[in-house]
Amino acid sequence: MKIVLIVLDSFGIGEMPDAIKFGDVGSNTYLNILETTSVDLVNMKKLGLNNIDGINLSSESCDGSYARLKELTFAKDTTAGHYEIAGIVLENPYPTFPNGFPKELIDKLESKLNVKFLGNEVASGTEIIKRLGEEHLKTKNPIIYTSADSVLQIASHIDCFSLEELYNMCEKAREICQGKYNIGRIIARPFATNENGEFYRLENRKDYALSPPDKTMLDKLKENGFDTICIGKIEDIFNFQGLTESYHSRNNTEGIEEILKQTSRKDINGLIFANLNDTDMLYGHRNDPVGYANALKQFDDSLPQIINNLQDEDILLVTADHGCDPTTPSTDHSREYVPLLVFGKNLKKNVNLGTSTGFNIISKSILDIFKIEEHKDSIFRILKGEK
Repeated sequence: MKIVLIVLDSFGIGEMPDAIKFGDVGSNTYLNILETTSVDLVNMKKLGLNNIDGINLSSESCDGSYARLKELTFAKDTTAGHYEIAGIVLENPYPTFPNGFPKELIDKLESKLNVKFLGNEVASGTEIIKRLGEEHLKTKNPIIYTSADSVLQIASHIDCFSLEELYNMCEKAREICQGKYNIGRIIARPFATNENGEFYRLENRKDYALSPPDKTMLDKLKENGFDTICIGKIEDIFNFQGLTESYHSRNNTEGIEEILKQTSRKDINGLIFANLNDTDMLYGHRNDPVGYANALKQFDDSLPQIINNLQDEDILLVTADHGCDPTTPSTDHSREYVPLLVFGKNLKKNVNLGTSTGFNIISKSILDIFKIEEHKDSIFRILKGEK
C-alpha cells in the first residue's frame, strides 16, 4: 500500500482568522487567481476542490473527499507548513527578518566568509539580482537577502564565485546561523548572464536546512520499515532526515514526471511525499497570476494519470503548506487555509470533512492507517467507514 502526498506549494484557499496579524487580509490564492484568469481545474474539481468550506463554488457530487485545513503554527512559511504536515507543530517558529538581518549577524558572516555583502533586505530573488547584479559583478560582493520564510539566501554570479565557492560560503553561514540566529534554511542562489545581457538564476540552488527538532512521520515510517520516497525540495526541508529514497527536481515538469514514475511502481509500501514548487517560487512571489494558473493547470492535467497509477488500496492526498496570493501587492507568503483533497478507490467519496485545525491531521491519519500510532481522528477512519 502506498500513500501519495503532494504539496502544491503556496496553494492557499482564503485568509485565516488571524491573517490581520500577518498583513494578509484579503488574500485568497485560489479564488483570486480564478477570478483573474478563469483557470478551470477540471480534475481537482472532480476531487472536491470547489466544494470545500469557504470556497463553496459547487455542491455537485465528486469523486474524492475534501477538507479545509487551518495551520496551528503561528507562521506562514515553507518549513513550518511542511513540519506541521509531518507532525511537528513549532511552538517557537524559526525567526524571520522583515527588516533584513541585524548588523551583528552580518558582521559575523562577513568576517567568517571574508566578504562584504550587498542587499540585506527582503526581496524577490529575480528582482534583486536584476537590481544589484551589475554592482555585484563590479565589486565581487555577494548579494544577501531573505523572504517571508526563515531563510538566508546568498546569490552570486558564476563568473564571480564558482558553485563550489558559493556552496562553501553557505556551509559556513549554516555553522553561524544556529542558536540565537536559528534560521531554518541557508540557500545558495547562483546566477548567470544570458545572450541578451540579462541576469537569470541557475537551477543549481542548494539548501542547507536545520534538521527537524523532533521525529516526524518520515522518521516513524522509516523506523517501522516503510518506504519514504521524497520528490522535489522535501529533501531540503527535512535535511534528508527520515528519507529512504529522494529524487531532486528542478521544476514542476520534472517533479510531475517523477511522481508518475514513482506511483507506477508496484514495490512501494509506504509514503511518496512530493513538493511542486513552481507555483510559489516562480509565480506567487513574482505576482504572476497567469503563470500560477498555468502551473496549477499543468498539475491538474496530470491528475488522471496519477490516479490511474494507483492500486486499489492506494491513497492520494493533495494539499498545500501556506498561501502566496499573486494578485495582492505583497510578494510574500500569505496566512491562509489550505485544501486537502483525498482519493482512494476503496474510500468513501463525496465526504465533506469540514475544517480541520492543524495540518498535522495528515501525519496523524498516515501513521494511523499504517498502524504506527493510534489516532481516532484519522480522516481515513471516516473514509473507510470505521466511524
